[in-house]
Amino acid sequence: MTHGWLQLEFLRPEWLSAVAILPLLGWLYLRSLVDLPKRQMIASLCVRAFLVLLLILALAGLNGMTASRQVFVVFAVDRSLSIGESGRQSADRFLQEATGVADRDRFVVLPFASSPQDASADGGFDSAWQSGSHLQNAIEVARAAVPPDRVPHVVLLSDGNQTSGDVMSVLNRSARISTVPLETQSQPELQVSAINVPAQVADGEPFQIEVVVNANHDDQAMVEVFRDGYRILAEQQSIAAGENLFRFPQQIDRPTEFTARLTPVNEADESTFRDHFLDNNTASGLVYTAGQPRVLFIERVPELARPMQWALKEEGIQVDVRPPAAMPDSLAELQNYEVVMLSNVPANDLSTKQMDVLRSFVSDVGGGFIMLGGDESFGLGGYYKTVVEDILPVRSDFEKEKQKPGLGMVLVIDKSGSMGGQKIELAKDAARGTVELLSSKDQIGVIAFDGSPYWVSPITSAAQKSTVIDRIASIEAGGGTSLYPAMQEAFQALQGISAKLKHVIVLTDGFSTPGDLEGITQDMAALRITVSTVGLGDVDQGLLERMADIGGGRSYFCTDASSVPQIFARETITASKSAINEEPFLPTLVRATPVLEGVPLDDAPFLLGYVVTRPRPTSEVILAQPETGDPILSWWRYGLGMSVAFTSDARSRWAADWLTWDGYNRFWAQVVRHCMRKSDTRGLTVDVQRSGDQTHLIVDTLDGNGEFLNSAVTTLTLVDPDLKSHSVRMAQTAPGRYEAVVETKSPGTWNLQLTQSQNGEILHQQSRGLVIGYSDELRLRGTNRELLQSIARASGGTFEPAANSVFEANPTESAAAAVPLWPWLLSLAAMLFVADVALRRLDLSRLFGTQVHRSSLRA
Repeated sequence: MTHGWLQLEFLRPEWLSAVAILPLLGWLYLRSLVDLPKRQMIASLCVRAFLVLLLILALAGLNGMTASRQVFVVFAVDRSLSIGESGRQSADRFLQEATGVADRDRFVVLPFASSPQDASADGGFDSAWQSGSHLQNAIEVARAAVPPDRVPHVVLLSDGNQTSGDVMSVLNRSARISTVPLETQSQPELQVSAINVPAQVADGEPFQIEVVVNANHDDQAMVEVFRDGYRILAEQQSIAAGENLFRFPQQIDRPTEFTARLTPVNEADESTFRDHFLDNNTASGLVYTAGQPRVLFIERVPELARPMQWALKEEGIQVDVRPPAAMPDSLAELQNYEVVMLSNVPANDLSTKQMDVLRSFVSDVGGGFIMLGGDESFGLGGYYKTVVEDILPVRSDFEKEKQKPGLGMVLVIDKSGSMGGQKIELAKDAARGTVELLSSKDQIGVIAFDGSPYWVSPITSAAQKSTVIDRIASIEAGGGTSLYPAMQEAFQALQGISAKLKHVIVLTDGFSTPGDLEGITQDMAALRITVSTVGLGDVDQGLLERMADIGGGRSYFCTDASSVPQIFARETITASKSAINEEPFLPTLVRATPVLEGVPLDDAPFLLGYVVTRPRPTSEVILAQPETGDPILSWWRYGLGMSVAFTSDARSRWAADWLTWDGYNRFWAQVVRHCMRKSDTRGLTVDVQRSGDQTHLIVDTLDGNGEFLNSAVTTLTLVDPDLKSHSVRMAQTAPGRYEAVVETKSPGTWNLQLTQSQNGEILHQQSRGLVIGYSDELRLRGTNRELLQSIARASGGTFEPAANSVFEANPTESAAAAVPLWPWLLSLAAMLFVADVALRRLDLSRLFGTQVHRSSLRA
């Protein structure tokens, strides 16, 4: 409500509903038996009603709103790297002059860069200079810092170069914004502004790489160009002030990342290289090509890959063979291939990063993955509960055949003080995984040792898995390292059980106190108890190797504790002797598929063995072992890609007869092509444009008749440099055109996978990449006076205001200052209460007359 210049507000308006009790006072007046003059009773009723009304208004939080013209100033000071030294000094001078005579409760200083920093009320700011300028966030936070009873005035001190956000989108007349331009960096500076490459070229098509170099002075520099990390040229160039453009011819036959870099001409004397920031001397770009399909074949012994390499080459598929250590650990490098094949590679040969990249390659960018069998593949390779097993259409935790012998196993785990933290947790994970892989006919015991051993779980049936797993969780690190007593305990316990196979796994991360470890291992071997050892970190490798050799087991050494669970899983399946079936068989076609059309499977020779696995419920089993039904060839779709499991091998151990089979080349070529990442560029063009932290993608598509393709489901999957992915549905904005704008803030390589479908059928799949380099804050730019003028004009502020004028009030601006009225209301209510009591207790007939209240007459 309004009364002249005074406005009223209620903080708790729900209390106003209490006015409903006022009629009750009237009713009580009519029913009163008090023998007082009628006029005195009416006066008492009015006083009491007014008293109740005052209490209700006080409870409702009645405030009076008065107009305030006192200005509160927020100084938003740009602290980004683009501000030069003269600009910083100008900002300090302006602040000192503006705040020198102002009360501290009338202003606040808000330093900002990529995000607002801690504000202070004393005019000083000591935070470090940062990369990035987010003017939009700075304005929003500055407006929120103004007390509600003050007139807001934001003074923005900046060079006007915003690297993220859009400041003009948040401007309105709710806060006056004045702008003070600051000078940008003036030190000598060179930068690679961009490397311009075509998004896609034909295989072998010549094209130009354009390297754009900007400078604010004349200089000499080496311009180096790298192709997938390898330097392909280096030329000395004269750099002139302004923009410089250098072109280099190139040809490619696969997706390639090009990087340009500026370096000193004389690396021994960098003083001749006048450059303030070095972080902006590199830029990268990605070029895609359809080219010949390429397969990455991972094999520990490259010579064993030749049969597959030759077979696929004859079918027009190029194969690159690498050892496990050379498998890419970046998605950008893996994008060079359509399919990745692992041939008998154990899990502990691959890093966690390599596995994560492989999963993202299949799931997020539609790549293909094929795992071939062998004595170090699938479960035997320790892939149980790994990222790679998640991709596969088969599982490694199978039920053992009834005729397989029972296994008695003891895990001997070092719990000394050096095993603390992640080591002991991974050791417990490994032990739990081992228990889960055993069948109910097996037996398992767990010993933990430090200076002395103790049974975490005595040898018991693996049918009681949950009990054993719960006990494993109780292991805690601490103490010394004495392995021999623990080995004695394991030896004695295994002698007392009936199992055809007996096995001990020892895990330790240090040197044990002296003991006849080789002797007790020899005693175990004499009773057909096998021993395997796992050394983690700095251990006595010679001793552990001799123990494994004497015990007929295997020895492992790892520097990364994360590989321990895979080693234990591999050991468990190997020791149970149930993961391999080496009886010759002819694979049976379970499900007819056009993928194998034309392959003479009826003439296929025997396979001599395979790794036992079990299929996942949604996978397709194509070939199987005729007697057991175990999968030999199976596949399924995983995310955007395809995963294939061939549980026999493709070399001379199990597939010796297949190597000379007439259908060998065609069989593998068709399986590989079925698994390949699909990339159809006909009728599809993709334009990728980056601006600030956002990337704009435009897709234009035509159907087979050359007409615009409309109403297609177009999905964009983005994989950031940390391998996190998310999908975006692209919107149709014109005939045949689909667009999306996405945030791409993190520096590094972003992989983009485009999938277009209609009526459930995939029409197009395209891969693109984007390299996010250094921040725009490091680019050579002058003060953006036009933007600063626009900010001031749009908000009613002043461009380049005088420092001593920022606290001046604007006659057209005011703020509402709240004045609480409840103390006055309660004071008046207290006085009325006294009056009400007096009217009820005193005889004031002389004052109000002698007429008696009619209720008294009725009485």
